[in-house]
Amino acid sequence: MKVQIYVAAHKPYQMPLDPAYRPIFVGAAIHGAAPQSYQPDDVGDNISASNPNFNELTAMYWIWKNCHADVKGLNQYRRYLSEAPKRKLAGILSRTEIESLLQQYDVIVPKKRHYYIESNYSHYVHAHHREPLDMMRTVISERHAAYLDDFDQLMHQTSAHMFNMMIMSGPKFDDYAKWVFDILFAVRDRIDITDYDVQEARVFGYLSEFLLDVWINHNQLTYVEVPVMYMEKQQLPAKAYNLLKRKFFPQAAKRTHF
Repeated sequence: MKVQIYVAAHKPYQMPLDPAYRPIFVGAAIHGAAPQSYQPDDVGDNISASNPNFNELTAMYWIWKNCHADVKGLNQYRRYLSEAPKRKLAGILSRTEIESLLQQYDVIVPKKRHYYIESNYSHYVHAHHREPLDMMRTVISERHAAYLDDFDQLMHQTSAHMFNMMIMSGPKFDDYAKWVFDILFAVRDRIDITDYDVQEARVFGYLSEFLLDVWINHNQLTYVEVPVMYMEKQQLPAKAYNLLKRKFFPQAAKRTHF
């Protein structure tokens, strides 16, 4: 069984030594040659040039179209799905652990992110432009109507599996990616992001974070949550402050891009 977990990165960074993991250089069409041993995302069928709007999803698209492993996954250079997060890179899921988990579950996902005082919908619109999220609901209602109730239910919840990180069988990964990009490309064709600043222009990466749970729930897939291992220190007090500021002073928060 071939297991290939890609690590999305836009610059050289410390990477796992486990051969099941390989760094993929996102936005290679814009940023130039990939660092040595990194897979560039601008070869074969790709959307590398759209990286400013799709973030790590240019890696997901490349994996869907160009990787033929039995098991596929996506992590990010500053965070990983792990077994022992305090051990840093030594604690990330090994090939053996991945294979064992996938014998019992359909998908490996990060532990949910909880907002507690905010629904997923209100948290998003307090931090970002509302129109793209509302348009995504419209697109789902028109193109994938069977998923609409699952989407609405997730929007009312206060937690979700975020970060666009997952590991699953190759066929399931491809099915998920096909569904995700069908939705996101349709949203892209219907909204105007010309005046969005650099942060907000990453809109399709933000939107996609809600789609994994919708797809898992609708298709009644089993999943296992594992800890997220962070390569850099998390500023949790600042994040909590910004969450409260976005909720109670949304306009001020948007002006300062918190």
